[in-house]
Amino acid sequence: QVQLVESGGGLVQPGDSLRLSCVASGRTFSGLAMGWFRQAPGKEREFVAATSGSDTIRYYLDSVKGRFTISKNNAKKTVYLQMNSLKPEDTAEYYCAARPASDDTLYYVDDIQYDYWGPGTQVIVSS
Repeated sequence: QVQLVESGGGLVQPGDSLRLSCVASGRTFSGLAMGWFRQAPGKEREFVAATSGSDTIRYYLDSVKGRFTISKNNAKKTVYLQMNSLKPEDTAEYYCAARPASDDTLYYVDDIQYDYWGPGTQVIVSS
């Protein structure tokens, strides 16, 4: 079992930055591939970013490339999502997700591929 808890959300203005954190407990963190997803009101949950267990391979939603950075600190059992140049369309509940990976270079972009989810943290971008 893996427990995930996100933090770092809040209300910011367009152009501001936020860093989301997701702390994991319960099993070896280095063996987990991690992802961030978001769900805006009235919309389906969408993929935002993913990283492999070794954090050597990362993948992003096109609309966040160059603005968001996912990173994984295995020693701290934490995955981060640094969000810069935030836009109103980034407003959503953000969730981190985890799944064991047999190869530490694997990453996943579909929510059905993840086994564990955090409760979410809200991000509101508004002037």
